[in-house]
Amino acid sequence: MDDLKRLFIQNERIINNKNNNLKLTNNEARYINKVMRIKIGKEIFVTNGQGSLWKAINLEDNFIKINNINNPYLFQKKEKILLGIAVVIPKNGFEDILKMCTEIGIDFIQPLNSDRQVKKYNNFSNKLVRWDSIINEAVEQCERLWRPYILSDINVFDWINSIENKDIISVSVTRDDRSDNLNHWLKKKKNLLDKKGGVLWNVIGPEGGWSLSEIEFFIKNKIAFVKLSETILRTSTATVNATSILSQWRNDLKLIL
Repeated sequence: MDDLKRLFIQNERIINNKNNNLKLTNNEARYINKVMRIKIGKEIFVTNGQGSLWKAINLEDNFIKINNINNPYLFQKKEKILLGIAVVIPKNGFEDILKMCTEIGIDFIQPLNSDRQVKKYNNFSNKLVRWDSIINEAVEQCERLWRPYILSDINVFDWINSIENKDIISVSVTRDDRSDNLNHWLKKKKNLLDKKGGVLWNVIGPEGGWSLSEIEFFIKNKIAFVKLSETILRTSTATVNATSILSQWRNDLKLIL
């Protein structure tokens, strides 16, 4: 496939465009003209984050011409098994979490609030705008065709109660020798191939650990406890580690199908 720079544009803007010439936002125009230095008349790739990739030509006056909107250059089917990471927002490092989880291949990112959370945001809507932008940049950089969704923040109790029956959840814990390793636990979940539309979640707690009431709530709801490592990991490290394990498990399943 051609080695062209990529630009993420929301699907709604692409499909609602009345002709092949699409007006760029100021940030998009700056990115391809000033940052990537794409000359007028040169090609780039455009992705909608929903599996489609088009070739486009950089035009004057901050326009691009998308070739064959109804017939993408490349289309990738959505994964049969969707992966989610739910993480209590740490004091530092959440933006790195977004970048790396996007690059590794997570499908859903759920920010959580918990009892022992160090920092809670009052202006979450403003943060979400920035976090969306970070994910878009990561999609462009790692050349993904499916953009992960970042959901609105929610208390861990409310989130568990809202989860659909077809979703499967594991909660990462430390200092618990009774818990199965996430790798081993996943090997027992091959039957997930028959669960269409569900999400396989791993939940990462705060660096202060889960509270007693949260642990009791997980047990009451029969949620599996798993271990990621024999050492104590920071929230950011644990999240990236769990995402990598989930993604590798899904890739291994593809090889045996």
